[in-house]
Amino acid sequence: MTNSKVLDILRRGGLARVTAVSRLAEPWLAELIGRVGFDGVWYDLEHRTPAEHTADAMAVGCRAAGIDLMVRVRKSEYGFPMRMLEIGANGLMVPHIRSAEEARQWVEWCRFAPLGRRGFDGAGADADFMLASPLDHMRQANEQVFLAFQIEDREAVDSIDDIAAVRGYDVLFVGPGDLSVSLGVPFEFDHPLIEEAIARVAAAATLHGKWWGLPVGSAEEGQRFLEQGARLLARGSDHVLLVEGYRRLAAEMATLDSPAR
Repeated sequence: MTNSKVLDILRRGGLARVTAVSRLAEPWLAELIGRVGFDGVWYDLEHRTPAEHTADAMAVGCRAAGIDLMVRVRKSEYGFPMRMLEIGANGLMVPHIRSAEEARQWVEWCRFAPLGRRGFDGAGADADFMLASPLDHMRQANEQVFLAFQIEDREAVDSIDDIAAVRGYDVLFVGPGDLSVSLGVPFEFDHPLIEEAIARVAAAATLHGKWWGLPVGSAEEGQRFLEQGARLLARGSDHVLLVEGYRRLAAEMATLDSPAR
């Protein structure tokens, strides 16, 4: 059984820093991310199509580096998030939570009793492959696995106080892209409607004892949200780094003065 680095940081009042991976399901990459200083890998299985078993390899790399694996799951059936927990994910991110009813459903699926109704197996990495005692595993899973619910829709903002009041999860995580589309101001991240929505999420999180966060495009932007109370920030992804890196290389090569053909 492993303890969550992200939860430890949050409980001490600190800032947890994660970065996204969605293309390169490689344990060495997960370990590298930890070695350079991140606290966790945000592994996206919502928008990308890697097989579920690839999360197992990512979990191994994260354990080697002593960092968290946070899997963004698909909003599907009960078995998918449960399997992600059993392979050793320290956190789950659930996209497009729109109501308190949905939030309670996910708590029920992902927490052991008395918080929820998660089914017990005890043979996964999260239970030390059956070496942990069943009761210790259940307690540790409820205390050391975090649930993050993404706020990405107008309906979620309208219901944010009810969602924030649900017991059994930990983080409200704003998805600025989809939220801007839902609010009718696509990708205008400085629009007053977006700023107001984020402020409402921050206020609800504070009122109901939840942490909150979001992805940021720069350290300066991250500092601004940190001062507003955000404690889980995501920056960058393997896909973005590859696109930007290859674009820069191509631009550099284009400056070469090649002989006429």
